[in-house]
Amino acid sequence: MKVTEVVLRQMKMKMKSPFTTSFGTFQDKEFLLLEARDETGLSGWGESVAFHSPWYNEETLKTNWHMLEDFIIPNLLKKEIEHPDDVSEVLSYIRKNNMAKSTIEGAIWDLYAKQKGIPLAKALGGSANQIEVGISIGIQNTIEDLLRLIEEYVNEGYKRMKVKIKPGWDVEVMREVRKHFPNIPLMADANSAYRLKDISLLKQLDEFNLMMIEQPLASDDIIDHAILQKEINTPICLDESIHSYEDARKAIELGSCKIINIKIGRVGGLTEAKRIHDLCLEHHIPVWCGGMLEAGIGRAHNIALTTLSNFVMPGDTAASSRYWEEDLIDPAVEVENGMITVPEKPGIGYAPNLETIKKFTVYEKTYS
Repeated sequence: MKVTEVVLRQMKMKMKSPFTTSFGTFQDKEFLLLEARDETGLSGWGESVAFHSPWYNEETLKTNWHMLEDFIIPNLLKKEIEHPDDVSEVLSYIRKNNMAKSTIEGAIWDLYAKQKGIPLAKALGGSANQIEVGISIGIQNTIEDLLRLIEEYVNEGYKRMKVKIKPGWDVEVMREVRKHFPNIPLMADANSAYRLKDISLLKQLDEFNLMMIEQPLASDDIIDHAILQKEINTPICLDESIHSYEDARKAIELGSCKIINIKIGRVGGLTEAKRIHDLCLEHHIPVWCGGMLEAGIGRAHNIALTTLSNFVMPGDTAASSRYWEEDLIDPAVEVENGMITVPEKPGIGYAPNLETIKKFTVYEKTYS
């Protein structure tokens, strides 16, 4: 296959409600869409998950545009590619910038699957026809607001609740949630808000029978997490600490976690995500697919990845209507009783809505 033209779009969409974590609050979601076209005019689509500010990792929307325009697109444009796995090898000379790499790699995977006439899930080796999904709930103004949201999502059938925590919004919050919802699958996500000195506080979370606590310590740490995991019963799930197969291997060997969250953008694309999945399967480490508040294109890639066999925990891929008044794809992603039916059409299985995409496009540029 050969990519003969690339269209890069800067998007801006307003979320239904503000989303708050330990590192900030926002409602306007700015991101990049990349369309990769072949010589027949067929298009594959990818979505950057970098935020406008470097609060999740060092990448931003602007740095992604710079890397794509000045390095990544020139390296891949009109280059003969045998398989999407080749993309990571071509771009291996570029250090980090995983979200930028993933943006074009996802588009090439979509294009490849469409050329083959198969769903992206099948191209990746997935087998599930449906996937279980949970939901991620940001920090609320009051515990009552949080409880009301959880009840709403439980009634909608979501299979797992993820509650964001931070110092001052943690133990008592989870205690109230457990009091009102004693049996729901429940986890806490700290987004690196704690340090090893907080062991005594984090130990208190053990009483709530959580599925996991996600990324409690520093985003670049696997050493202190290994110490913490020995001190608490709650399984630690690593997120921000895992950027590659090698990161995952070292974390597993050190005993830094019992679960790993795989985010396509964070690890540099679907190829590396598959490698991490296979490693975790070999070591009996369950995985799940984390969300980055994606619009429809990114959400579709998450669905396809989650069909792989070791994604045994509900991910963050909620329905489009959870975040957006209107999404960029047809049909929108729908959840029924906590399940998403995997599309059977070629590629990502959802059609990009060009009219809606144009509506939310701030700027676009074509490379050929």
